[in-house]
Amino acid sequence: MADDDYNYKKAYLREKAARDELESLLESKTRELFCANQELKEKLTILKNQQTNLMQTDKMATLGTLSAGVAHEINNPLAYVMSNVESIKFYKPTLITLMQVTKQFIGKSISTSELEALLIKLDEESNINFILDDLDELLDDTHEGLERIAAIVDNLLNFARPRNNMFTASDITLSLNGAIKLLANQLKTCDVECYKDEIPLSYCNLSAINQVFVNLLLNAKYACDLVEGQQGKIIIKLFSDQENIYVEVMDNGCGMDAQTVNQIFEPFYTTKPVGKGTGMGMAIVYNVLKEHNGMIEVQSKLNEGTLMRCIIPITTMPEPSLNNQL
Repeated sequence: MADDDYNYKKAYLREKAARDELESLLESKTRELFCANQELKEKLTILKNQQTNLMQTDKMATLGTLSAGVAHEINNPLAYVMSNVESIKFYKPTLITLMQVTKQFIGKSISTSELEALLIKLDEESNINFILDDLDELLDDTHEGLERIAAIVDNLLNFARPRNNMFTASDITLSLNGAIKLLANQLKTCDVECYKDEIPLSYCNLSAINQVFVNLLLNAKYACDLVEGQQGKIIIKLFSDQENIYVEVMDNGCGMDAQTVNQIFEPFYTTKPVGKGTGMGMAIVYNVLKEHNGMIEVQSKLNEGTLMRCIIPITTMPEPSLNNQL
């Protein structure tokens, strides 16, 4: 009996030691797993911040490309606004005299006959009817010019400023329109055709989508400029079906060989000369579309042009994963 008790106790202690060792090992592995998970979260946060910084850096590089065109776009309406203001300044003495005469008449310092004589003289010298007609046109043109300048600056700010990267129900048409307006001067060398169907609202990050369209259009324009003796042509199509929104950008530019097509989405890969491109444009396009659960298809042949087709799933309800991306 004593031997049985001894053997039982011995077996119990052996089992307890093994259990303690296993619990200690499990605790150690759990701690290691927790630390690895925390480290992974930190690295993921760093990668997201780096991606955001890369997108912003690419934006600023693109702004350098856009700056000359934007300056030209602003200078045109600014020129006739300044010209109109000069014309209004020329009419200023006549208008001031007219108001002074009116004030004198109201203050009874001149009679009705004197007022009539002064007005007739003023009309003969300045042609008041012409001034009245011209003022309407001058003010309308000036207002239109200032609105154009405001729209250009607004488009530029919408592209340049960092956003909160939140996904909201938006019309992607707005993003495409903004990109086309922003690049209006750059695209003047090409014949641009744009076909837009009505598309449904979809949860997306318009700030990121803006950058997709600007990069695609700039690349198409660059490809067209490389072909000498040919009018560059860019065809843009925006349409949808029940599941997806499609954006196609097709050009008749220099095209790409199979090797280039396979590499264009690699970060820092570029076919442009040094100083002409960052090599991040198409990598950002790919990542933005991926973060929208979308994709991009490329059809291109050397010397035969290129078709870029973006496919973005229609999201009618916000997905928790979307707002945690970017």
